Amino acid sequence: MVEETTSLDKRRGMMAQKATELRRLRAEVEADQAALRARQRELEALLAAAPAKNWAEAVEKARYLLDIFSQTVDGDDPHRRTLIERVMTDFEFLLNETDRPDPSGDPTPPSV
Repeated sequence: MVEETTSLDKRRGMMAQKATELRRLRAEVEADQAALRARQRELEALLAAAPAKNWAEAVEKARYLLDIFSQTVDGDDPHRRTLIERVMTDFEFLLNETDRPDPSGDPTPPSV
């Protein structure tokens, strides 16, 4: 009985070793991408499951969609990139404003 296993990779030429490593790496990347797509579908199902209960939830949904759009060719346009960044900044500002108590003492935010 052999104590050590034989590594077939070491018996192949350099080109064959590189080709094998590339195939393994590609299979690994494809598996990671499939897992990521599955998690993305789960997230999208959760986001679409019910209407937002508050502004923070609505902002999270909008951020998600803007992030997806920003990764497209259209979203990569410099003008649109600037607009997306400004909308994200607006979201932060508005969320911080809603966290602060109303100085008038009225617990309900003013209607638009």
